[in-house]
Amino acid sequence: MAASPSHPLVRLETLALIAIGGFVGANLRFLALGALSDIQAVLLVNVVGSFTLGLFAYEAEYVDILSRKSRLVFTTGVLSSLTTYSTFAIQTAIDAGPAEPLLLVGIVAGNYGLGFTGVLASRTVVRWLTTGPHPTGGETA
Repeated sequence: MAASPSHPLVRLETLALIAIGGFVGANLRFLALGALSDIQAVLLVNVVGSFTLGLFAYEAEYVDILSRKSRLVFTTGVLSSLTTYSTFAIQTAIDAGPAEPLLLVGIVAGNYGLGFTGVLASRTVVRWLTTGPHPTGGETA
């Protein structure tokens, strides 16, 4: 007999899996920060994270083959540690600062614009994988 999703051991298992995912995501971000400039690394992890989060969201809507627990591990664990608004905000303030207003606008526009584009691209990928190159019907998300 399986334990209910609200059973303390099931919740503890989910917490442990999210923590492992967080460890993976934080280390991936650390590696990106070591390999690229701070601005490039933060932009990369935010865009990749947005695209990947979109994949999980649209997978849930169109395909729904992953379990809720799997989605939690990757979205709340890996992706929330890989991408972080606080890193983006502090790096933008430090690297661009008040002396470089165009750089500041470029960093903000790049992170938000390319992040949003990543989500739209992931939607296109999931739609194409599930319905072929010509999707039918609308969407709710």
